Amino acid sequence: MTDWVYPAGTAADGPWDISLGGHDSSLAVEGWEHTGLRTATLTGEPLRLAAAGEERIVIPLSGDVTAVVDGEPYELAGRASVFHGPTDVLYTGIGRALELSGAEGVRVAIASAPARREHPVRLIRKDEAPLELRGAGNCSREVRNFGTPDTLEADRFIVCEVLTPAGNWSSYPPHKHDEEKEGETSLEEIYYFETRTTPDAPAEAADAIGYQRVYASDEREIDVNAEVRTGDVVLVPYGWHGPAMAPPGYDLYYLNVMAGPGPVRKWLISDDPHHGWVRQQWDEKEIDARLPFGG
Repeated sequence: MTDWVYPAGTAADGPWDISLGGHDSSLAVEGWEHTGLRTATLTGEPLRLAAAGEERIVIPLSGDVTAVVDGEPYELAGRASVFHGPTDVLYTGIGRALELSGAEGVRVAIASAPARREHPVRLIRKDEAPLELRGAGNCSREVRNFGTPDTLEADRFIVCEVLTPAGNWSSYPPHKHDEEKEGETSLEEIYYFETRTTPDAPAEAADAIGYQRVYASDEREIDVNAEVRTGDVVLVPYGWHGPAMAPPGYDLYYLNVMAGPGPVRKWLISDDPHHGWVRQQWDEKEIDARLPFGG
């Protein structure tokens, strides 16, 4: 483990499988200020978060979830897994207590960001959020944009899911968003990963893996080349990041949580000038026919 890579189990805290960057997280990451992520495997008993100065969005990873916000219940229809299609999500706004419940074994994520401006609670059904097929050829990936500025009115964070079929690269070409300047916004970013073997894999293929790259864009040192599996987290405080690679035989999912100190809530990026030319090739290629996941 480094300051930026947290294999499954290394960021656990009480009932949380992962607790990073939240207002009550016991695992402090030096310099990490703008984003948070919690995940949990429900036990059949309610799981509670006190009201705090952070906005939150509830994302079922597997199974259905009941979320209660200040006494008001919301039923979230989930999915068998992140690879089986989109899910309902719930934006809670700020300063509101949250209680989660569901059947034993249901898995849920809560993305958060310190926030000040109030926005209403919003339940986004799985068929309401835009689904984007980005890139082409072996750079094809699926993006579920339930928490992006065009879909969700929020204060600080930008949240989405990205799915990459086996053998493809996503988060590519390498890019950055670590400066407030023309055409770029400064955003911390969390990558939470899940992996699976492809449906045609043999029974003995049990070790589903992916890879994530992060490297320096200026004098600030960072050098991550991580092998990732289900439950792993990579934090991107700054620097070029990408590709996120799905090796042949293994599909890759990641949940992205981004927020920063700048005046506007926008995902504006700069490509690594050594690799940005790759985008030009996509006009001549088809989108991978395996997308979208779940049909």
